[in-house]
Amino acid sequence: MVDFQCKERYSFQDLLTIMTLLRSPGGCPWDREQTHASLRRNLLEEACEAAEAIDRQDPAALREELGDVLLQVVFHAELEREQGGFSMDDVIDGICKKLVYRHPHVFGTTQVADTQAELSLWEQLKRREKGQASTADAVDAVARTLPALWRAEKIHRKVSQAGFDWENLSGALDKLDEEVDELRAAAAGDLPADAPHGVTEELGDVLLAAAKVAQAVGVDPEEALHAACDKFAGRFRRVEELAGGQALSDRSEQELVELWQQAKTSQS
Repeated sequence: MVDFQCKERYSFQDLLTIMTLLRSPGGCPWDREQTHASLRRNLLEEACEAAEAIDRQDPAALREELGDVLLQVVFHAELEREQGGFSMDDVIDGICKKLVYRHPHVFGTTQVADTQAELSLWEQLKRREKGQASTADAVDAVARTLPALWRAEKIHRKVSQAGFDWENLSGALDKLDEEVDELRAAAAGDLPADAPHGVTEELGDVLLAAAKVAQAVGVDPEEALHAACDKFAGRFRRVEELAGGQALSDRSEQELVELWQQAKTSQS
């Protein structure tokens, strides 16, 4: 047992103390075994669960999930503190300095006309801070761990801000059509899927082009795809209902198309 006094209400400092005790020799064996790598998935999952609470507009769940996210931040900081690296105070100091630096229109004398100008200034300061000399540097810095559609949309946004863009939406849509045609050709050919210009590459190009369309019209491609998945799931459930318990594999393709159209009509 560790020396700890339970309280009716705890503070942030108490959280730091609890984390240190959990990692101590008399603490929790599981907590003592963890590393940055072993906790990586936990950090991602907790962030996703917090996002889910936001989508559900559930404040009680959001409060709990934000606590779980905070725990992951504290856990990683504690691992570093033990190894003589940075501490939680260093993390807090760093983010405070970043916020002050990137808001000269609030904490300095710089003036901005509107939100768009503020975002442009933020991007300029961010690139200067990170030593990004070119847009290509900024593109390379987009995290590969982002969901692929978000990564694609963010890359398109950065190059668009640099002037590398279509004059209007039709250019982006034409490019999407072009990539779909190339995917059709790849699917009809006999190349291995992972060969140059095979299905894998061409499918990636289609998704990248679709993300460009999303960026051009100001739509979050992840949200759009999630909405499409929800719509598909609902229509597929209706298809099974209309099939009356008969296995869909026993139906012809034409029958399946007709069932889908019925489902689509009944839910429109």
